[in-house]
Amino acid sequence: MALRKKKAPGDVREGGFFWNSFYKYMGGPATTDNAIEGVTQEARDAWKRDLAARKEWSRRERERKRAEREARRSPGDA
Repeated sequence: MALRKKKAPGDVREGGFFWNSFYKYMGGPATTDNAIEGVTQEARDAWKRDLAARKEWSRRERERKRAEREARRSPGDA
């Protein structure tokens, strides 16, 4: 009676339905479905406006934090 060794899955595609699904939807590489390329001009413009608004918000936050640091450094100047 020979013992058969179970082959450990070396690739996620060998893992069965559950692991295939998990990898595809949770742990797999990013996909470009519905990416900004190839959609309508309105969507591209909205994406650009959103990106600009996010950059502006980040800039304002950096300035606010810098001002707070400066205020903490020299409290006697106020």
